[in-house]
Amino acid sequence: QAWVVSLIMDNVSNVIRFVLSGFNETMNFSVPLFSITLLYYCVILFVNISLVLLIFFDANLHEPMYILLSSFCVNALYGTTGFYPKFLSDLLSSTYNISYEGCILQAFIMYSFGCCELSILTVMAFDRYLAICRPLHYHSFMTKRRLSQLVCFSWLTPLCMFSINIILTSRIKLCGINIQRVLCINWVIVKLACPEADTLSNNISAYVIVVFYLSHSLFIIWTYIYLIKTCARSSEDRVKFTQTCVPHLISLIIFLTVMSFDSMYLRYGSRDLPQSLQNFITLEFLIIPPVMNPLMYGFKLTKIRNRILSLIYLKRK
Repeated sequence: QAWVVSLIMDNVSNVIRFVLSGFNETMNFSVPLFSITLLYYCVILFVNISLVLLIFFDANLHEPMYILLSSFCVNALYGTTGFYPKFLSDLLSSTYNISYEGCILQAFIMYSFGCCELSILTVMAFDRYLAICRPLHYHSFMTKRRLSQLVCFSWLTPLCMFSINIILTSRIKLCGINIQRVLCINWVIVKLACPEADTLSNNISAYVIVVFYLSHSLFIIWTYIYLIKTCARSSEDRVKFTQTCVPHLISLIIFLTVMSFDSMYLRYGSRDLPQSLQNFITLEFLIIPPVMNPLMYGFKLTKIRNRILSLIYLKRK
């Protein structure tokens, strides 16, 4: 690792590699951690790919709610693939570093993954609002074309916004190489900027993104106010709410709790905590939602649960 540091420090204003110092406390138990992480990543791949394939091949599940759920799972695959393979290779390596380009790419994937998640949750909330509060207009509004537009919105908007954010970061002159994490995050890279570097545009971009996605959260709250009011009127609507909205609401609570906690810790958290605990806090959004969401939807949504049970029953015969 010394030769990497030496190479970087020769021209620190033109950083070519970063050191991921978050791995320092994993050196003594890297093999057990590798085994557990590999198993967990396989579980993430299995549950998400299985749900996507189930929805894709079953014509009865080609409805907006299930199409959006498959998009949700694809996003989980996108985000976790941007982290776990590199993390696993680092656990078996003696040098914990990442190229400048690789770090920028990983930061882009992490942020766009998180915001795609919130965008998809917003579209799913809108879909449930139409289905329950405006049932007579649902099929005329939620056409295949409109659904495609909403899916494109939930993916392309975060990707475009964070492309601008990452371009701004890539123009900053850096005077540090030490990232105190096991992965690259845009805010941490910006903190390595030289004292004379102008980071105003990065801060403005970050606040614009925060406001934009805060509006998503407010929209979801607004839809759920109407959903709860509507569902309180009849037992049939209450059943619909329990079957289709509760999984979405739980996913939303998990996501917002994890992301809010991570964001607050990133900016204001204490560095006196053990490194392993800091790593867990940073990685919560890559550990909990990618497994919890498909399992919860799989067990809670009747059509998916029945389809899974029928497949299990056929295999046993």
